[in-house]
Amino acid sequence: MQKTKTTRYDVAEYLRTPEEMAAYLEACIEEADGDAAFIAKALGDIARARGMSQVARDAGLSRESLYKALSGDRSPAFDTILKVVHALGLKLHAEASSR
Repeated sequence: MQKTKTTRYDVAEYLRTPEEMAAYLEACIEEADGDAAFIAKALGDIARARGMSQVARDAGLSRESLYKALSGDRSPAFDTILKVVHALGLKLHAEASSR
């Protein structure tokens, strides 16, 4: 029996354009069901695709603290989320839900 060789999937390798990044974040927000750490992880994926060091500089944060905040292991402060979203060139928006 021949073994199948697999590689680890990294979504950051496939987020190439701002439109793809925005669509990915939008999908993750919809799937998160209120899980802020899940959204933070999605932002971390986008930041890695963009370049974590540059995003950290643009957000005014250290690279290490940015990795920790966007690891998905915890929920970062909302001001951190806002800084990262701005540094990524994305916008958060709201719309009425159809409850």
